[in-house]
Amino acid sequence: MLGIQSLLTLVCYLFFIGISFWALQAVPFYKFMGNYPAQGKLLIVLLSVVIGYTSSTFFLDLITTIRNLIFLVK
Repeated sequence: MLGIQSLLTLVCYLFFIGISFWALQAVPFYKFMGNYPAQGKLLIVLLSVVIGYTSSTFFLDLITTIRNLIFLVK
């Protein structure tokens, strides 16, 4: 069971990082960064990792909390 949970966690992290990277492509960072296009691309990658990790951690904690609700009934 521990291996399945680790695989689910890894897939969830990668999924949400990918979704946040895709969503951040719509933000025109080149207007804010000006003469630094390489740093703008790195900023998109780092922000997508932060947003993706945070949202996947929330999602995984929500699943764990819902699974633990059965102990309230027992």
